[in-house]
Amino acid sequence: MCSAKSTALAFTGVLLGCLEMIFSANTAPDTPVIDQAYSKLSNSITVEWRAVPGANNYMLTAQDGDSFVETIVKNSPGTVTGLKPATLYRITVRSINSGGKSQPSPFRKVKTVLAAPILSVHSPSCDSIAVSWKAVHMAAGFSVSLMRSDGLGRKLKQNTTNTSLIFTNLDPGTLYTIRAYAWNANGMPGDDFTYNQSTSPNAPVDVKVAFNSGALRAVVSWMPSEGALTYSVTVSSGLLKLRCNTSSASCMVPSLQCSSEYYVSVTAYNDAGSSEPTDAVSLKTIPCAPVNISIEEDEPGHLLVSWSSVSLGHYYVVFVKSDDGLEVHCNTSYTQCHFQSDCGFTYFISIFAYNKAGQSPLGDVFNYTTTPCCPSDFRAVFMSSDTVRVTWAPVRGADLYETRAASRSGVLLCRDTATACTLSALQCSTPYNITVFSFSEARGTNTSCAPQYVATAPCSPEIKNVSKEGLSAISVQWQPNNEEATYVVTARGEAGLWHCTSTRNSCTLMDLPCGSAFSVSAIARSPAGQSLPSYSIPLETGACCPSGVKLYRLGNNGIRVFWQASDETINYNANLHGSKGNFSCTPSSGLSHCDITKIPCGDVYTVVVAPVTDKGAKLTFCPKKIYSVTCSGSSVGMVIYRGRSNAKHM
Repeated sequence: MCSAKSTALAFTGVLLGCLEMIFSANTAPDTPVIDQAYSKLSNSITVEWRAVPGANNYMLTAQDGDSFVETIVKNSPGTVTGLKPATLYRITVRSINSGGKSQPSPFRKVKTVLAAPILSVHSPSCDSIAVSWKAVHMAAGFSVSLMRSDGLGRKLKQNTTNTSLIFTNLDPGTLYTIRAYAWNANGMPGDDFTYNQSTSPNAPVDVKVAFNSGALRAVVSWMPSEGALTYSVTVSSGLLKLRCNTSSASCMVPSLQCSSEYYVSVTAYNDAGSSEPTDAVSLKTIPCAPVNISIEEDEPGHLLVSWSSVSLGHYYVVFVKSDDGLEVHCNTSYTQCHFQSDCGFTYFISIFAYNKAGQSPLGDVFNYTTTPCCPSDFRAVFMSSDTVRVTWAPVRGADLYETRAASRSGVLLCRDTATACTLSALQCSTPYNITVFSFSEARGTNTSCAPQYVATAPCSPEIKNVSKEGLSAISVQWQPNNEEATYVVTARGEAGLWHCTSTRNSCTLMDLPCGSAFSVSAIARSPAGQSLPSYSIPLETGACCPSGVKLYRLGNNGIRVFWQASDETINYNANLHGSKGNFSCTPSSGLSHCDITKIPCGDVYTVVVAPVTDKGAKLTFCPKKIYSVTCSGSSVGMVIYRGRSNAKHM
């Protein structure tokens, strides 16, 4: 058994160990020490250090003056990238765990190596390669080496302080690998640059020409050249030159001219350039194809093709192929042919001359585009009173569309490649003839397209006068500037909206609340649409409800309603509304009170005194007051004011 003292010591040790673990887990690790730092590439520095107990990651920092680059790594070694070539950096390392970061290590100064020279390489001849480059910052010299990419032959190497050199006595048509790097004043090499370049090939040999007189074409063949990727065959006659390019050792040269002597030569090509052309081989051809071909659309739907007569030509065949693939032909001994045509089509025309020897070679292939078709299914829809959007279905042969809106006052134009156009700034209440024309670069505008009639929305009315016709009626007059238009006048205010409608030049807004502010405007409507609103006219109706409304007891079962009139010329009506019934009275002209007899007591009454219009209608917008009428026995007792009602006006 352990003694109590030894047990206590063991417990204390365990406790101290736990505290040390907890303390370690919540503090930053120790500062690492850099063993070495070096640069192998111009944009990076590699750092090696000893591991720090408790560190989860490390932060590498490369500082150049005020700028720095940081990188997080798991362990040593680590590399900082994204640096500048030939630049001195201060390198530090920090250890990181959940407790934080350590202090930075003592720094090391490391300079990145030189950047690689960027080579510009070409082969000026079949046995040489020229190399050049731009100067490299901090470079003292350059090393350039060259050897065959297949490993055969010897390696050539040159050191220089210049920025160009030439390797000679190389194998033609051969791929070489060029490697170059710069070194600094201490002789330390920088990044290297590798480039693959071929020498140009030798000229082909054993050139042969096989001529097909019936097809007016020739097949040229030759022995391949070492390293050649493609060949170009040149067939020349005076100033005329025909070429055929191929990657094989033969090439067909079509469409040779008639009655001519040609000279054929072959040149080999690869990525480095071209060989010298071979010695020319002579080739003579057969008589010519028809020339001076003309095509015209002498009337819509009718093409006329004509040409000059050809010596030794007995008859001719004209082939006409449309761009939808349909082909027709004409066989004649004359020098013209007629064909049917459609709008918006491109026709490709070729003509052959025939004699006992056979068919002439194919001459030039002509194309002719007929006038574009007129747009169909076009619609005009008004987006606003002065703006119309015109849409239509696309048509064959149209490169551009022109929309014209013509009226008595002028023409508006819109041009676009799309099948829609928006015309704005149209005149109101005006008829327009809208036409969509199709246009092609080859044939111009089709002017035979039919117009469509549209009319714009009415013009905005101009309010001339606003006058009062009574307490709640306002007369509005305007200038009628449209035909067959209906006018709508609107009074807009906090009290709501009021409208009146007329086909003439005036209308009356009825039942407007007194003492209110309004904005009055007018619009015109017709089958063509709705105009923009007129300018708004401010309007205030007449401070018409009475003030100081009070109830007093009158006899045993009567009530007198008093008020102060806002205008002595206004007639008023008093109305009491309670749970036991509704009661009203109207005073004689000029009085500001009226009496209600036989009113039940013991009820709460809502009292409204409102003006009466000239036509006898009662207005209902005046404020309400609440009174309690108590009972004294079976008669009216006290009349008590209870306040104003916040309920809606009756």
